[in-house]
Amino acid sequence: MNELIIELTEISPRDFFGLQNANIDLLKKYFPKLKIVARGSKIKVYGDEEVLEEFDSRISMLLDHFAKYNKIDENSIERILQSAGPEEYETSPSSNEVLVHGVNGKLVKAQTANQRKLVEKMQKNDMVFAVGPAGTGKTYTGVALAVKALKEKQVKRIILTRPAVEAGENLGFLPGDLKEKLDPYMQPLYDALRDMIPHEKLEMFIENGTIQIAPLAFMRGRTLDNAFVILDEAQNTTHAQMKMFLTRMGKNAKFMITGDPGQIDLPRRVISGLKEALLVLKDVNGVGMIYLDDKDVIRHRLVKEVIAAYKNIENID
Repeated sequence: MNELIIELTEISPRDFFGLQNANIDLLKKYFPKLKIVARGSKIKVYGDEEVLEEFDSRISMLLDHFAKYNKIDENSIERILQSAGPEEYETSPSSNEVLVHGVNGKLVKAQTANQRKLVEKMQKNDMVFAVGPAGTGKTYTGVALAVKALKEKQVKRIILTRPAVEAGENLGFLPGDLKEKLDPYMQPLYDALRDMIPHEKLEMFIENGTIQIAPLAFMRGRTLDNAFVILDEAQNTTHAQMKMFLTRMGKNAKFMITGDPGQIDLPRRVISGLKEALLVLKDVNGVGMIYLDDKDVIRHRLVKEVIAAYKNIENID
């Protein structure tokens, strides 16, 4: 009797085996001639070589399905096991507009006209500036595009960075080590990633450096090759910081710079690196720029009202 051992490395065994091993029971139903034992992160299968090869092929299809959709259930298992091959089962109702199939099958897509323009700009340019007020989905859409590029193997890593400007709060008085002090600044980036990548896989990516989240100062001296890089809150960069960041761009890299010129936390008389870059680079071929506005706000409806109210005051001033 031949033996096949499959180790689950990029999927939680709990997710793959199903509640009370329901998914394994389904596999046993479709492969009655095989003895299937699932323990820990391994599946051991015993039987004739020809049947084992077919089982191995179907497991590969199931794992590919999970890698793409972050979800596997009885319906998808049955569809894959009954299909003639990958070409047949991949005729899923996935829309071209879907950027990422997030955690628990959540569909992440551009929701407004300007967000769709942002996606188009990123497809046509290697460097894109996305500018607009809070809640317009700049960062979230950017992270979705980065995760999509990583999944499709267009890049080998994702790098997310922000300037650690204190915005009226004293960083030095926060408790903890450097990482604990800086993590609150990076939280929106973590939140977006947790929507799109299962917890265990995200932890693995962060641990092995496939996904890096760091303050802007940590970018100095680096060359960022084969990476999708997002500079968030770019309105809080200085001239020197922005120039330093933009010149980190290496081969096969995608750079997205997001920010809100209306929320600058820099000291008075310090020019925002974002505002300056928008002027300096506006005619450079290969650099795209997209301006989002209050019509793109996808948070609570009151956020639109708040932005409009403040805009009125600023116009009076």
